[in-house]
Amino acid sequence: MSGEAMTEPTRRRLSGRQADTVRRLTGAAVEEVRAAGFDGFTVRNVARRAGVAPATAYTYFTSKNHLIAEVFWRRLRALPPIPPSPGEPRERVIAVLREIALLVSDEPELAAACTTALLGTDPDVRELRLRIGRTIHRRLLAALDPGAERPTPEQARVLNALEFAYAGALVHAGMGYSSYAEMADRLAEVAGLLF
Repeated sequence: MSGEAMTEPTRRRLSGRQADTVRRLTGAAVEEVRAAGFDGFTVRNVARRAGVAPATAYTYFTSKNHLIAEVFWRRLRALPPIPPSPGEPRERVIAVLREIALLVSDEPELAAACTTALLGTDPDVRELRLRIGRTIHRRLLAALDPGAERPTPEQARVLNALEFAYAGALVHAGMGYSSYAEMADRLAEVAGLLF
């Protein structure tokens, strides 16, 4: 079995069959958000769309927040590695911020659901939020200094500012003050100011 099939979702390792069930559930979750929005979204309806029993869905996902956070995590994890490039760190960082901001930007209902879900307080959402944060941190560090395993003190300050900007932009867009596409442009502006 592939490594991917054995490691998701948050709470346990999965067999190939279980991984297929989780993929069906996350796919059905996206369809359900499109159809009902996050307010009308239930794990029970997602299970019905995926063709599994609600109890099966709850075996993998403790809440609707956990399920939607998993959708975002899978999209983030599917991004290709940061290629080493001769460009300036500023351009690489802007490209990374843009790709993360645009993960769900073409689906406003899903984007809003992701923002809400990632603010959830249940332990599985907190675990995914940590994974997401570490992944974003690693991607930004790779853009800032390809090959670096740890940031210098100056890089750490820049990374902190970029991470705060991303988190703030996500909440800003989630509150409806800007679109997720606009969020990408604003993050690019912030990165430009830091460099």
